[in-house]
Amino acid sequence: MNNKVKFAVVGCGHIGKRHAEMVNRNEEAELVALIDTKEKSVLGISDYKVPFFNSLEAFLESGIEADVINIASPNGFHAKQGMNVLDAGKHLVIEKPMSLTKRDSEALIFKGLQKHKQVFCVMQNRYSPPSVWLKELLESEKLGKIFMVQINCYWNRDDRYYKPESWHGKKDLDGGTLFTQFSHFIDLMYWYFGDITNIQAKFADFNHDKLTDFEDSGFVSFDFVNGGMGALNYSTSVWDKNLESSITIIAENGSLKVGGQYMNEVEYCHIKDYEMPELAPTNPGNDYGAYKGSAANHHYIIENVIDVIKGRNTITTNALEGMKVVDMIERIYSLKLNFDK
Repeated sequence: MNNKVKFAVVGCGHIGKRHAEMVNRNEEAELVALIDTKEKSVLGISDYKVPFFNSLEAFLESGIEADVINIASPNGFHAKQGMNVLDAGKHLVIEKPMSLTKRDSEALIFKGLQKHKQVFCVMQNRYSPPSVWLKELLESEKLGKIFMVQINCYWNRDDRYYKPESWHGKKDLDGGTLFTQFSHFIDLMYWYFGDITNIQAKFADFNHDKLTDFEDSGFVSFDFVNGGMGALNYSTSVWDKNLESSITIIAENGSLKVGGQYMNEVEYCHIKDYEMPELAPTNPGNDYGAYKGSAANHHYIIENVIDVIKGRNTITTNALEGMKVVDMIERIYSLKLNFDK
């Protein structure tokens, strides 16, 4: 394939516009359509001189050619829209979370195999220099046995984020704090250490009573199937701005901590017979004005999609891994025991 890979984007919020922008910036990609239920005039997409549709169905019926359709709509729509994309014979790029249930994720994987189409899951935190470094370090086994892993995700999400007219905070469309805010970090945990078992958890809703249908904070502990024990502590109750996203590892041959607001800096590294290399700078976090998101790495995802479709590379975040993240969150949330309002 020497021609440009044609993309359409479903959902024109902050993340959807990011997808569109990254497609526009890639010389091997072409944006052919934007799709959203809202009116074009209120979405801030007038710079994109491509056809606009109010539904995925209308786009698919239009006859406009597309190789790939990117789903960046509310979480609760991912599974159905993803199935429609694959049924139409298009490759699928699906924002996190892949779906809100393991069953729906499995159905997407099966449909992709049936249709011989690729399913790409967006887990952009894997591309940041500290993430790549830590993955390589773990694979080198320089740390020896993993003893303890602690992941802390302490973010601010207040009424500047959870607005009454938004899908954020709604149980059916959002799914919960782990799905929308912190699935990136559960993905990293799975990528680094594999699956978890023996899960215990407690949840709280400190200051989101009137803003969300679910918890804002949780303590989760577990064992790794591959050895060692772990904890995930998270909250969106932090006042005014994000505090940190961090991972601390205690292992046989050393200890380390990757921290900062977005796991963007190595704060501590002391490992037997090992010297820390100098890492490339991390891309800044996505800036949504009053609140901040994860590191802006979507351009790597578009590059990987094009490389895979053109047969130059393998997929970086495959659908099985996307499904495992959903499965892990679903198992954690199964311990809520009627917590939700």
